[in-house]
Amino acid sequence: MSRLQLALNVADIDAAVEFYTTLFDTAPAKRRPGYANFAVVDPPLKLVLFENPEATGTLNHLGVERESMTEVEQQAGRLEAAGLALDVEGDVVCCYARQDKHWVTGPDGQRWENYVVLADAGAELEGRTIGDVGADPATDLGPAAGGGCCGTSGSDEQPDSQVDDQVRVGACCR
Repeated sequence: MSRLQLALNVADIDAAVEFYTTLFDTAPAKRRPGYANFAVVDPPLKLVLFENPEATGTLNHLGVERESMTEVEQQAGRLEAAGLALDVEGDVVCCYARQDKHWVTGPDGQRWENYVVLADAGAELEGRTIGDVGADPATDLGPAAGGGCCGTSGSDEQPDSQVDDQVRVGACCR
């Protein structure tokens, strides 16, 4: 089953996790420093939270999580046939997971992603906070700090599939 994704910027990840756990009666499926995601069954929703207190708005990006690469490819073909330009990212590390995806921009500038999760990444960070890893949200949030996530235009960052001493906090494709 595919589900809509809503990615939000939040000022306090712990307060947001507590609120959304209560709101949807669902614990986070993944928790990392400055990051959490929920696989909500009812309604079918992938809720993603980025601790990003410097953000000028709460919406980070929108998307559709697909069950398979075949679904992602079918959507890409359909959108391209309709004349929409795609920004394709293959086998990237985003949101603490390896993903294949493409992005399309709506008429008002909203970035939408179609993606499939290939594998988890960074499990050793589970449940840790930004403070635990000594990261600075103002500088270590990478593309997410600018209000985007993975596929931020003009980014020269290369995907990093390994977490090292320079912990990648809350950022995608960093």
